Formats: sequence, structure tokens, C-alpha cells
Amino acid sequence: MSYLDNIRTFVRVYELGSMSAAGRDLRISPAVTSSRISQLEEHLSVRLFQRTTRSLTPTEQGKAFYGGASEILEAVEMAEAKVVNITDNPKGALYVAAPLGVGRRLIAPLVPGFLTQYPEVKIRLRLTDRKVDLTTEGLDLAFFLGQPEDSNLRIRKIADVERILCASPGYVATYGNPATGDALLSGEHECLNLRFPGATEFQWRLQTPEGPKRFRVTGRYESDDGDVLTDWALAGNGIAMKPVFEVADHVKAGRLVQVAVQTPPEPIQMACLFTHRRRQDPKTRLFMEYVIARITETVRDSALQAQLPR
Repeated sequence: MSYLDNIRTFVRVYELGSMSAAGRDLRISPAVTSSRISQLEEHLSVRLFQRTTRSLTPTEQGKAFYGGASEILEAVEMAEAKVVNITDNPKGALYVAAPLGVGRRLIAPLVPGFLTQYPEVKIRLRLTDRKVDLTTEGLDLAFFLGQPEDSNLRIRKIADVERILCASPGYVATYGNPATGDALLSGEHECLNLRFPGATEFQWRLQTPEGPKRFRVTGRYESDDGDVLTDWALAGNGIAMKPVFEVADHVKAGRLVQVAVQTPPEPIQMACLFTHRRRQDPKTRLFMEYVIARITETVRDSALQAQLPR
């Protein structure tokens, strides 16, 4: 087994915090994963991880080695890029994260086409509505909605995404169609809320005649999965705030209707996030450009958006 393979395995174990998770990610067995780490520790004559039956924690030596190991892998990728026509033949695994709705409807459908064009690239797509950390999770690129908190990362804006407040026709027939955001606070309506880790309250930023205003909404329903909110809305359980592209088919088919038309939500930014070094990786750049070129028109010029009343 090559020393580089051992280093690559160590980096993924460190980033994912688990031998089994790293093994699944690298498509190798737990026994091979453990063997590679043991070989590396024997070579270095240090313990890289403290292992128990329930946890795996990097030692101080492991933490120190991780920085250099990551740089080694980066250097190898850059060296390969110099001797291979990388634009025509990029290689290696690309770790990409996206929110569930964005990932399922916009990113995932594009992956097969990209891999057909670049057959030596492997896409590792992680879909989650929680905030991700590119560095600690070993990600190359993350698509997201909103504003990033980490100013040390680079951002590429894709579009401003229209959003709507929507509910099922059955819900509107029973509880009425709130005309404005203020009606949402009357206690007569159920707001379906997307929960982020660490969030202490739910705020919907709506456009009013006086300008943008934050509404602190409440409700009995909350989830960290945006698609669950859509399902609840379709079932008549309340009002959801959704990006238009996520619910376009349901609105066109009449399964959902727009509510609070006088105070619609502010658009939300869609962008992708990457580290300074990852921007130099050709496969990262190629995938980012490939995806952006194909989803920008979908997001900006959705036929549904032109049909929405204002």
C-alpha cells in the first residue's frame, strides 16, 4: 500500500471523525482503513488517534500532522494538474455540499452529465439544510442560500432567488388567506418553520410598503428538512416560506397557492462557497462553472415567477 494512500486515508478519517465513515467515503473496508492508519502510525512512530469503542479523537501529534498531510495532498493535485491536460481530463474526488432543495432539484440532476464529460472525476454530494463547515468537513465546494458567516472563504454569487409564502387550497379555505405578514402574527395561522442548529427564534423577512421588515413567527411545526415543510404545506398543515423553484410544480398544478401577496418574502441569495486554495483546483472550478451555467437561467427566469401576483 502506498504511503500517499495512507496519508489520504488519514486525512479523511480526521475530517470525518470515524474510521467507518472514511472507509465508506473512500470505498474501502473498515479493515483496510484501520490497517492504513496503523501503517502510518508505525512509520511515524507516533499515535495519531486515541481510539475507544465509542470514539476516535486525534492526538496532538495527529492534529499537527493533519495540516502537513493536507498540504501534501494539495501539492500532489497541483503537480498532477501541471503534467496533465486537466481541462480535458480532470481527476479525483470532489466533495460538494448543498441544501436539500437546491441539491435535489438543481445540483443532483446535473451530476451525471458532468461525470459523462469528465469520467475520471468522482462526485461526493452531501445534501443537508444545516450550515456546513468546509474546512472541518473536508468539502471542496458548498452551494447555499443566504449569507455566509465565514469571511475567510471565497463566495461566487449565482442569483437572487424569489421566494413565496404558500399553503394548500384546503388550508386557505379553512383558515383564510392572510393578506400581509401582520396577519401571520394574529395566532390564527400555523407557520411551518425551518430549524437551523443554534437558532433561537424564527424570523421571516418580508417586503412591506415601509420597506423590509422582520416578522418573528411561531408555530407548532418545525423541521431541519425543507422538503418536510413542503409536505406539511401540501397536507394543509400550515404556511411555508419556500424558494419559488422548489414549489413551482405544486403552484402550477394548484396544489399550493401563494398567500400574503401584499408582503412577499425578500429574495434570498444563492451562491457557492469555497476556500482560496480550492478555487485553484481545476475540477472544482470546472464543476462550479458547469453547474452555474445551467442553473442560473432556471433560478432567475422561472416561468412561475412571472405568473405570481404582486
